[in-house]
Formats: sequence, C-alpha cells, structure tokens
Amino acid sequence: MKEKIEEALESIRPSLMADGGNVELIDVTEDGTVKVRMTGACGSCPMSQMTLSQGIETAIRSKVPEVKEIISV
Repeated sequence: MKEKIEEALESIRPSLMADGGNVELIDVTEDGTVKVRMTGACGSCPMSQMTLSQGIETAIRSKVPEVKEIISV
C-alpha cells in the first residue's frame, strides 16, 4: 500500500513544487490512516488544507481506495 501511496504523491508533486512546496509521506498505519507533512511553501500556506483535501487526498484515493483517512502532521 505504501508504494501505491508514494506513486500517487509523485503524480501531484510537480504541481506542489511549481509553487515552492512539497508533500512527504510520514506513515501508513495498519487501519489505513495516511500521515503526510506539507513542506516548503505548502507548510505555511493558508490554502494547504484545501490542497490536502482536494489535491493530495483525491490523488491518493484514486490509486489506493482502501485508505480510510489522510491527515497532515
């Protein structure tokens, strides 16, 4: 599952990097919770929650539908 999540993150990274940001996979728990960290400009951006929910979460769920929750740490 972790490899598929990394693939999903790779698909969205170019968009994040274009704005000076990135996302880092921190952990994937047994119950399907994915923990990510927004870095660079994304770490302090007021729109990062929208990026997480509409961009990152959508990309991950399209490749790994068994994921239960995606949270930013």
